[in-house]
Amino acid sequence: MVADIIRLEDAFEVAGFLDSVDVDRHGENFYSAKILGGAEQLESLREQGVKHAIVAIGDNRARLRLADEFASAGFELAVAIHPRAIVATDVRIGAGTVIAAGAVLNPGCTIGRNVIINTAASVDHDCNIGDASHISPGAHIAGNVTIGSCAWVGLGASIIEKVQIGNDAIVGAGALVIRNVPSGVVVAGHPARPIESTSAHD
Repeated sequence: MVADIIRLEDAFEVAGFLDSVDVDRHGENFYSAKILGGAEQLESLREQGVKHAIVAIGDNRARLRLADEFASAGFELAVAIHPRAIVATDVRIGAGTVIAAGAVLNPGCTIGRNVIINTAASVDHDCNIGDASHISPGAHIAGNVTIGSCAWVGLGASIIEKVQIGNDAIVGAGALVIRNVPSGVVVAGHPARPIESTSAHD
């Protein structure tokens, strides 16, 4: 999906993919490019003149960690914004962030680095979305909401205005959040209620 956004933007050429987990895929053709290897390829890619990278995995904390590794290796983290996303002119977007098709970001928002605003999600005015958080497809966030780093807002969830979602919190799919969610807490339901804690804060 991220490679598709990059190609539609026509700002970068996809040089290839890296996969340090499934080494059997190295050399495989994938979405009109090649899986070049794992992290051991970083130095070689820089020597070949590749300047930009983007981390396209779902695990929030792993995405942030890998983005830091790319930055330390001298890569600039690209931002990928689908041409059919609607982004207000004053929205601030951090490095490495992905904004998918149909997403709407309204005025006054600040989006951290390595965030995913997924398909058809909406973020209303003056929201602050923390680093490496993930706003899932069809989620709707009202105005003046603050979402902490590495938080996950599930598919089709709704968050009313002025609510604060803590770091590493998880909002379940379809949840209706009407009050603050502490860091490391999983909430679900309509209205959302705590059901467990995430391992990041146990």
